[in-house]
Amino acid sequence: MERGAVTQAKGQSALLKAVIAAVKLVAAEEIMPRYMKVTLHHKDDGSLCTDADLAAQEALTRKLQAILNVPVIGEEMSEQEHVARWAAGEQGVWCIDPIDGTTNFVRGLPYFAVSVALIREGRSVLGVVYDPVAKETFAAEAGRGVFLNGARLVGCSVAKNLADALANVDMKRLGGKLSTQLALAPPYRTQRNFGASTLDWCYTAAGRYDVYLHGGQKMWDYAAGSLILQEAGGAACSLEEDDFSRGDIWNRSVIAALDPVVFQEWKAWLRAQQ
Repeated sequence: MERGAVTQAKGQSALLKAVIAAVKLVAAEEIMPRYMKVTLHHKDDGSLCTDADLAAQEALTRKLQAILNVPVIGEEMSEQEHVARWAAGEQGVWCIDPIDGTTNFVRGLPYFAVSVALIREGRSVLGVVYDPVAKETFAAEAGRGVFLNGARLVGCSVAKNLADALANVDMKRLGGKLSTQLALAPPYRTQRNFGASTLDWCYTAAGRYDVYLHGGQKMWDYAAGSLILQEAGGAACSLEEDDFSRGDIWNRSVIAALDPVVFQEWKAWLRAQQ
């Protein structure tokens, strides 16, 4: 079967369908009308925030809590709000990135997404990532598989060894030795990075990238995408831990791949460079 092939399937729960509908509606009403037409703000860490991020986060919060009334952790909230809402989430928390890839959104680069995850007991149990330009919805629930636009994603064809792989590598938060080795003697055939972590996870799940590396992601960067990759049959760990769910929930490095053999080769090569 060709890369990216899908088969029609049932299996999405009413909860997942409701979340997908909410995400698409917020994208249509709050995000795309502001595409390249926004007021910019700089957060304390220097990253960009826009009126679209804030409006989408507010709208998503309302809609998600109407679906399931648990705390919401959003990227544009303060660190104090993040910690307090995580502590209050005994029954679970929603974790949202209203626009992942805000710089792309501002500049007109069509690689950004809305991401929503439901986390219970420290693990994602539902994830939705929606690309409103390509109109692609990646969605998964724990134990139920992964869907692209309502059809089950199956049969992806990927590289069978690291030397032939197309890698997605974000260099910003990697150590100096590892960055140098990746620049001078990469173990893969070629690499890309377009600046939206949530889509990077989904593209790896879909076989569009063979391997993935990121030096440090926030919860809203990995919460939905890691579940989508897992349900697609892929694997992930961090540079420090074999179990991706362990470690600092607020800042987690990523090693990932769809093919299990390539994943082990990728992980071994990366850890040997540290």
